[in-house]
Amino acid sequence: MQTGTPSYWQTTGSSFHLSSELPAAVDIIVIGGGIIGTSICYWLAREGMNVALLERNALAYGATGRNGGFIVAGPATAYHEVIAQLGHETAHAILQFTCENNILLQRILEEEGIQCDYRNTGNIRIAITEQQLKGYKDEVEALKRDNFSISLLEHYQIQSLIKTPISSEIIGGQFLPGQATVHSAKLIEGLAQAAARRGAKFYHADVQKITDQADHILVHTKSQTIQCKKAIIATNAWISELIPALKDIVIPVREQMLAYAPIEPIFTTGVAADIVTCEYWQQTSDGTILVGGCGSIEEDKRIGSWDYEPTSETQHAIEQILPRLFPNLNHLRPVQRWAGLLDYTTDAFPIIDQAPNIAGVYFATGFSGHGMPFGMRLGQLLAATTANNKLPSELHYYRLSRPTLKKWNINKTEE
Repeated sequence: MQTGTPSYWQTTGSSFHLSSELPAAVDIIVIGGGIIGTSICYWLAREGMNVALLERNALAYGATGRNGGFIVAGPATAYHEVIAQLGHETAHAILQFTCENNILLQRILEEEGIQCDYRNTGNIRIAITEQQLKGYKDEVEALKRDNFSISLLEHYQIQSLIKTPISSEIIGGQFLPGQATVHSAKLIEGLAQAAARRGAKFYHADVQKITDQADHILVHTKSQTIQCKKAIIATNAWISELIPALKDIVIPVREQMLAYAPIEPIFTTGVAADIVTCEYWQQTSDGTILVGGCGSIEEDKRIGSWDYEPTSETQHAIEQILPRLFPNLNHLRPVQRWAGLLDYTTDAFPIIDQAPNIAGVYFATGFSGHGMPFGMRLGQLLAATTANNKLPSELHYYRLSRPTLKKWNINKTEE
């Protein structure tokens, strides 16, 4: 059982019951109760499969329940830079995948009646330097060439979208329509409830290892062993506990956030900037403002860290972001602080593949702070994989064998 200061999402969502009475056998086991694992479980249940999800803490306990609540499209880093890094085919495939994810999520929320404060209001990215603005312009050109809806913003246009005076330091930015915000924990709870209605079972269990034996798989928990035909692992930064081959390929990186006491509506979209290190915020329907980022303040301490607790130095840096960009927001009162562990790869792209040396076991990890944009579509594809015994072509780009994926060395930099 992990411990950690709970997030805004976790304290304002409801608790989903996990049974402690484990089955002796089940057809398919999903390990991990975040957006990836819960989505996989949902799609398997939707297909009528006999599926059980195992989670050692609580649903949305890890990165999903501690994130910014953004459903965006595109890769984790700038699109034109990904084209240069991985080639246009791969970059475009990632863009297409995440766009499909957003459309699919909207459909499922409507079909299942899931109430998770979903708001499709777009996303603003703010530039405060000419270099940042040039990068945004280059990205806009690359995205428009691929028929993606995005626009450049001038200072006055950003002001028109934000209901408080903005600093002259803001010189421009981007607007991305079709991007959404959600209540992360309520999303997971809603998906789990929908899966349970279709027969999925959810258990509290600490999985220690997975082995294969003849024609079946054995999932060893602390209390008992469960037999299954297929297993899918979605345990985020802890993936190497069950797949040792991923040690030093996926590592934990601590991200921190805080919540300000509710105020009048100021932000109607998600917002991102690069003031210190990739800051982001949204204002929820109850007026709470959630802000995260500033990772480089304690870069050496956060990379490879298993510590869930927020730190005073990074929290202080986060508190400076909004008053700097919006001078009238100098009265904000922090009411909640938390940290979460993200699963990072050296190339900042996920790994989705079959587990080495164990037939019938698949895994998804390494989302590098970008799991929400993949969750629903990936769950659908991995659910289909268990029936076909083959990863679909859409997931070819995320294989463990890709040349851009390196190991982290002991100094937590790339080899």
